[in-house]
Amino acid sequence: MTTRREVLKYAGLGIGAAAASALGVPANAKVEGHEAQAPAKPAQTEITDKSGKRLAPGAEISWTKTMKKAAPADVTVDPAKPAQKILGFGAAFTDASCFTLSRLSDNDRANLLHTMFGQDQHALSVGRIPIGASDYSTAAYSYDDGAADPELKRFSIDHDRDYILPTLRAALGANPDLFLYGSPWSPPGWMKYSNSMLGGNIRPENIPSYARYLQKFVEAYAAAGVTVRAVTTQNELDADQGGRMPACPWPEEDEERLVVALGPLLEASGTKIWTLDHNYNLWGRALDQLSRPRFKQYVNTVAWHGYLGSPEMMGNVKQKFPDVEMHWTEGGDDYKFPDYWTNWCKWGATFSGILANGPQSITTWNLALDERGRPNIGPFDCGGLVQIHSVTKEITQPGLYWALVQFARAIRRGAVIVASHDSNGDAPAVNGVLVVQPGPLAIGAGIPYSAATSRVFHIAAKNPDGSMVLVLTNPGEAKEVTVACAGQTAKIGLTADSITALRWS
Repeated sequence: MTTRREVLKYAGLGIGAAAASALGVPANAKVEGHEAQAPAKPAQTEITDKSGKRLAPGAEISWTKTMKKAAPADVTVDPAKPAQKILGFGAAFTDASCFTLSRLSDNDRANLLHTMFGQDQHALSVGRIPIGASDYSTAAYSYDDGAADPELKRFSIDHDRDYILPTLRAALGANPDLFLYGSPWSPPGWMKYSNSMLGGNIRPENIPSYARYLQKFVEAYAAAGVTVRAVTTQNELDADQGGRMPACPWPEEDEERLVVALGPLLEASGTKIWTLDHNYNLWGRALDQLSRPRFKQYVNTVAWHGYLGSPEMMGNVKQKFPDVEMHWTEGGDDYKFPDYWTNWCKWGATFSGILANGPQSITTWNLALDERGRPNIGPFDCGGLVQIHSVTKEITQPGLYWALVQFARAIRRGAVIVASHDSNGDAPAVNGVLVVQPGPLAIGAGIPYSAATSRVFHIAAKNPDGSMVLVLTNPGEAKEVTVACAGQTAKIGLTADSITALRWS
């Protein structure tokens, strides 16, 4: 059986045009185009690189008029070609993550959450909440454990009141506009053929009760001061995980039954339903589900994971359903990977490839874990977005963290992704070798180093304040590149193994 660690080694990047899709606009509405106004001021820069810089201010970059017959720029930004509107970047508030954060002092926890979610700091703005236990929990639990209870008389979120809800409220204190959505790993065991949360399908006759279970979760969280804006139908709905962790496969017809039962129950709260919550290679299932009128009546959003397939596969769904919204809801590293602490370029390239193909948000996996990737009741060795030592309580940040917050600080909520291409006309993600077999040059998720270190990866956006941003990821040696926008050209020196964000107006 393929493990999460194994598929992380295969996670590649693809290319594809990001179709227009604005968060929160009516179906079939179009994102307005932007004038390709010439840069009026020098670009400010912020850099993370292997020399030790972390979100460090860099040199100011001046613009000059592009000369006639000049060679094509290394990266050209075209603000007149908009794509999707951005919701934000974040991570998962798993039971394990919230438990780990709860072991900090009140002051240290508040400071860390402010640093991560404060919009004057690292500007994270999205969070995923497991509905009951995931594999990253202190124990397996649901909100209605025990014998069959179809009327849900026993339903309670009391488990979450100890450290999950307090952590969520603290994060909301750091960022009141934090967008939170829920994902279930399994219905209560009594609803399933297996009588266990660890793998096995739901009994179809329990689907109406399960729909009410999800409704009760949304309502109970709202009463506890935490608004859940969306729920996915199931985390990784095509995986059983061999009965080793909370999981529940959903045949398409059963997922449609759940959606039809759940849709009317969530209308009053305005909570949206997202489908799939699984890998790129299942794009065909998303197409089929969205083609069903009863399903599409309640679902207009696809959630994606980055463990199998490549990002351009998401474009297959956008081509058929241009109005569909998309979000990237899970991906991360194994804490045992040799490059775990230094792989910001791998993730910078990965994020560029994701955003080039339509998603409006990026949510990585566990927000915080200890030095051994725990607590964990599952079979995987995932690392946290931050690591908090179980004894010393020292807080450290791996490469994924620095890549994510670099993007979050540059591309703000409400920003619109705009076209960018290199001198060959290629889009931001890897073109050519998409997947490299595991080996010493292909460790972890992201770019195949053996094929891609000469590339500069890029993604551009226009922020709500009118500023333009361009994020350049350079996994190779130091080099000078030219950037063009609306008849103006700038030269910028990229340090080795670096992510550089440019902002100008």
